Amino acid sequence: MEENVRTGRCVVAVDGPSGSGKSTVSRCLAAGIGARYLDTGAMYRAITWAVLRSGVDLTDSASVAKVAGEVDLRIGTDPQGYAVTVDGVSVDADIRGPEVTGAVSAVAAVPAVRELLVARQREMIVNAVRMVVEGRDIGSVVAPDADLKVFLTASEAARAARRSAEDAADVAATAADLARRDRLDSTRKINPLAQAPDAVVLDTTELGIDEVVARLRDLLTERGVA
Repeated sequence: MEENVRTGRCVVAVDGPSGSGKSTVSRCLAAGIGARYLDTGAMYRAITWAVLRSGVDLTDSASVAKVAGEVDLRIGTDPQGYAVTVDGVSVDADIRGPEVTGAVSAVAAVPAVRELLVARQREMIVNAVRMVVEGRDIGSVVAPDADLKVFLTASEAARAARRSAEDAADVAATAADLARRDRLDSTRKINPLAQAPDAVVLDTTELGIDEVVARLRDLLTERGVA
């Protein structure tokens, strides 16, 4: 019986702003429940990298959409280690750099880009059977029928401290950048950063990764899909 619970279909949607712990929590949770892991933010970053490389104007939605539609984007779903490539080029490190970080919100706001990637994400979810998906519109748009929807949050200070530690950057500058991205992601017209009405809100400010993962596993156990 336990084996059936651990291998049956299960989709977990994890949303929240940058620095809330989404990526680390999602990877750990996926590994713990025998699921695949999908970082949708990495997909938008990869497209942004391609757009920047192409030299098109970020404000030219048609050109941005054309680049997005023509590139060969591939992303792994192994929670223990995944790779992202664009046209066969590994971009794992490049998509985390400041240039992409500064442009990704603008690219992600292009309706055609979102339509393209949401369709791709839904296809990957269906084919994976068990998957933990993280992003900004997963529970509200990409996987509205997920078995568990979670909205992770944390204080602005905690988020800035975490992200600056990851990037070895100045805390104040990081806080300003997070505020900028929050504003852009929350106010875009198409699929903004949003908490699904039926999502469980979890403040991670005072919680360690293991504690957050344990709480999510408890929630999945209650639903019979852990």
